[in-house]
Amino acid sequence: MLHTMTAHPLPDPTARVREAARERGLDVEIRESPPASSLEEAAALRGIAPGDIVKTLVVKGKGDQYYFALVPGDRAISWGKLRTAVGVNKLRLPEADLALTATGYERGTIVPIGSTTAWPVYADDRIRGKRVSMGAGAHGHALYVDADALLAAYDATIADITDPIDGIRGDLPRE
Repeated sequence: MLHTMTAHPLPDPTARVREAARERGLDVEIRESPPASSLEEAAALRGIAPGDIVKTLVVKGKGDQYYFALVPGDRAISWGKLRTAVGVNKLRLPEADLALTATGYERGTIVPIGSTTAWPVYADDRIRGKRVSMGAGAHGHALYVDADALLAAYDATIADITDPIDGIRGDLPRE
């Protein structure tokens, strides 16, 4: 069942994230985060490994159905694996305006916490057991949360939904 937030919108998107986290019993930390030109630079600025940065992708299914995909920073979404996990034949990245309408967040800031609609969450199994950093609802901010607590709070489906990134960003650790 989808949960749509009914509270009045808050002017600061990070306040909306904080409030939604409180409602779900999640302990989050939100910090200012300077712009970075690469995954490695962002990880270094945050003092974490590239795989501990989690990208939240909103993906569009049939009609008005959307899903969140949580992807480790050092991996790429595997469309075939994600389609299998979701149980659909077609998924795509929506245009920026559709992503904003579906979540209430601009691209680059999207996070399931505080989304205007609680779309189903699919998470790559590699984020389990970590404290991760992800979007915080506003540019220039990063959120830190225990991944297992996040996955439980959103009843996430956990599966292998990614592939290694080869040659895109230089020499990243390989499994």
